[in-house]
Amino acid sequence: MNHSETESTALGCELAGEVVSTFGEVCLRVSGASMVPSIHPGDLISVHRANLSDISAGEIALYLREGRLFAHRVVARGGNPESPYLILRGDRHRHNDPPVSPSELLGRVQWIERGHRRLEAGARLGMWQRMIAMLLRSSNRATYLYLRVEARRRKFFTGRAECRV
Repeated sequence: MNHSETESTALGCELAGEVVSTFGEVCLRVSGASMVPSIHPGDLISVHRANLSDISAGEIALYLREGRLFAHRVVARGGNPESPYLILRGDRHRHNDPPVSPSELLGRVQWIERGHRRLEAGARLGMWQRMIAMLLRSSNRATYLYLRVEARRRKFFTGRAECRV
């Protein structure tokens, strides 16, 4: 990414943060794979403004750090009343993100739209999703293959269900 693309991305991320702060909600298209299998690249997420005290372990939160947006799962709360923080981690990641302060937190992911389906974001990973996430943590190749299979499955099933005029 060149310098102007980096600046443009940072400005876009800051703008998204301003929209959440001002209007209480923003919808964003996901580009990364850190949250697979919960959130896929290309999914649309709806983020609602929330305070650090409103967010619980297991939920997905959005934060802004160094000009980049991250939507990761909350694994713990920490700190004290004067300096609270959240510990987050992408479902595919082995390590936690550095602590997220209240000033970095933008909100909570309410729902995920994938194709023609809207999925609730607040649910914890089920047994199968946890097993898939463990496999995907160990291999970028496995993640690539998983996303390819999911894309073909979606295309096959949604293609048959659509009405064509």
